[in-house]
Amino acid sequence: MVIQEKIGNTSTRNIVGKVIDWLALEWYETNKRILHKRTHAGTEVTMKFMKENQQLTQGDILYEDAKMLIAIDILPCEAIVVKPVSMYEMANICYEIGNKHLPLFYDNDELLVAYEEPLFRLLKNAGYNVQADSKKLLRPLKTTVSPHGSSSLFSKIMNLTNG
Repeated sequence: MVIQEKIGNTSTRNIVGKVIDWLALEWYETNKRILHKRTHAGTEVTMKFMKENQQLTQGDILYEDAKMLIAIDILPCEAIVVKPVSMYEMANICYEIGNKHLPLFYDNDELLVAYEEPLFRLLKNAGYNVQADSKKLLRPLKTTVSPHGSSSLFSKIMNLTNG
């Protein structure tokens, strides 16, 4: 089966009475343009997304008929979970992780990043509230703001928290 676009999400569509055949993806596969996978029931799926920014997320529907649908299930992974205590700390943590060009996720007032031992030690040694846990990385923080310069988002947050 070839899929070229997502057609909805299980959270916003009436799916009562339909069987969901989950297609499991790792967090880093959610923005792939071409991907070959197999659903839990064994259906072979080839995704060929030609549009820009085809980011898949939990529950996205790829196929639907009268009886069943194929939807995305993002698998949990080992993650670093950071709970900032202030906006100042949030800015510093985001800056540290962003400087390493690592994808950063946000969920329930927690910052999440795929686990890397050196980053875990760096954040822990800096005194931040960090722990390792198995999490689904679902909501990426996206920014195109450069952290360097006098009018960056980082400098604006720093100015607000210092004054």
